[in-house]
Amino acid sequence: MAVFGKKETAQAEFSVLPRHLGIIMDGNGRWAKKRALPRTAGHKVGADVFKKISKACGRIGIKEVTFYAFSTENWKRPKEEVETLMRLFYDYLIDAKNDLQVSGDLRVRFIGEQEGMHPKLLELMRDAEKETASRSGTLINVAVNYGGRQEIVSAVNRLIAQGKSSITEEDISSMLYTTPDCDLIIRPSGEERLSNFLLWQSAYSEFWYSNVLWPDFTEKDLHQALSDFEKRNRRFGG
Repeated sequence: MAVFGKKETAQAEFSVLPRHLGIIMDGNGRWAKKRALPRTAGHKVGADVFKKISKACGRIGIKEVTFYAFSTENWKRPKEEVETLMRLFYDYLIDAKNDLQVSGDLRVRFIGEQEGMHPKLLELMRDAEKETASRSGTLINVAVNYGGRQEIVSAVNRLIAQGKSSITEEDISSMLYTTPDCDLIIRPSGEERLSNFLLWQSAYSEFWYSNVLWPDFTEKDLHQALSDFEKRNRRFGG
């Protein structure tokens, strides 16, 4: 009789897994409002859920997961809320070394524009990436100061700087923050839109929506999304 460890058992639950999973972490503010709490309280709980779901994705065996944490448009939010989000990023990065060690073989990478980010945050991001770069487990992309349109513009500008006179789809794909197309995008909170997330990579993505707000999102919800995904007949535009 075969004996499975935790990771092998999780992988055995699904016959098909997304190679690249995208998650739009949405609903923190509404979660807090329902409880008569400041929006910042929702973000703090949401940050804990991010850590739990990251580890769950690692146990399941998904190769790459991109979490939408802070968009280029989020700078327009109230100053206090933005400062809280930046503090959460800072706290996460300070704790990242020990937390990621506990999380096994997770790798972490931060994607997005560096302009406007505090130098200390950028330094901590680079440190976290270096400390986990040699690992072979799930790659966790954290999209911070990220916008899908800006990602495409930046990719094209880099190709122009290289002297490209004719640009192909493959050229653009090679210059994006995440190389593989996204197979499945999960968005909780009841909203059904991309909100400038992985615009190029989502051309043939499957989508899974839930009315659950992100702070209430659990591993059970993740499993439900993955179970639904493996039943779908993907046609890739055909």
